[in-house]
Amino acid sequence: MTLSPAFATRKPVSFVIPSLPKAGEESAVRKNSRSLRRHPFPAGGPLFTRMFTRLGCSGRPPHFVVEFFPYAGLVHTIRLRDDVAFVRFSDLLQTAPPRVLESAAALLLARLFRRRVPAELRDLYREYSLAQHVRRRVHHLRRRRARRATLAPTGAFHSLEQLFDQLNRGYFAGSLRRPHIGWSARPWRKQLGCFDPALDQIVLSSRLDRPGVPRCVVEYVLYHEMLHVKHPLRRARCGLQAHSRKFRAEEKHYAHYAAARRFLLRLR
Repeated sequence: MTLSPAFATRKPVSFVIPSLPKAGEESAVRKNSRSLRRHPFPAGGPLFTRMFTRLGCSGRPPHFVVEFFPYAGLVHTIRLRDDVAFVRFSDLLQTAPPRVLESAAALLLARLFRRRVPAELRDLYREYSLAQHVRRRVHHLRRRRARRATLAPTGAFHSLEQLFDQLNRGYFAGSLRRPHIGWSARPWRKQLGCFDPALDQIVLSSRLDRPGVPRCVVEYVLYHEMLHVKHPLRRARCGLQAHSRKFRAEEKHYAHYAAARRFLLRLR
C-alpha cells in the first residue's frame, strides 16, 4: 500500500520492476557482503549520449558515468551532479540485449529531463522485466541480497503478530500462513505497508505505530498485505496485476473498511 511518489532532479531518479516493493530499505544491498561488486560499464556513456539525443533532451549532454550495481532487484538509478550524470544499472542487465539497455537508459533520462519515452522502448522494457526468466532471477536475487526487517512485530502501541492471528481467524478461517512480520526501521512517508514474497515478509510503516492511529487503521493495512499473501501477483495485459477485482472485493469485507480509508486519506 503506497502513497504518491515524487522526485527532484538533483536526487536519484529510479524505476523499479512493478512486482517489487518500493520501500527504499527493501531495495538495498546487504552490507558487509564481499561477494557483491559493482562493475564499470564503459560503453554506457556513449549509449546514454545517443539516447539523450534521441529523446530530444535540451542542452549539452552531461558526462555519463555508468556501472552495473548489485541491487537486490531490477532497480536502476541516475543522479545528476553539475555536469556529470552517475548511472547505476542493476547487474541483472549485464546479460540483457542492447535494445533493453537502450530502453532502460531512455526511461531514466525521460524521468530526469521530463521527456516522453517512445512507446516501442517503453513496451520493450516492460516485456523484458515481466518475462518469466527475469522474474525468477529477480526473486532469487532478492532472497540472497535484500534485507529482512529486524524489528520485532510488537511495537510501542500495536502487536502485529496478535493482529495477524485475529484477522486470520476472522477473515481467513485460520488458513493463511504467517510470514515474517515486523515494523519498518524508519517511518515511511510514501508507503504504509508491503508484502515481499521473495523474503516472505510483511512490513508495516512504523508511522502507524503511534497513539493517534486507531487500531482499525493498523488492522486494515495489515489485512491489505495479508490479501497479497492470499492473492499472488499475476500477469495481465497492463503488466503485473497486484489488485485484481477479487482482491478489491475481498478487501471491502473488512468490517471497518470505510472508517480506515477515511483516516488514511487525512493522513496523506
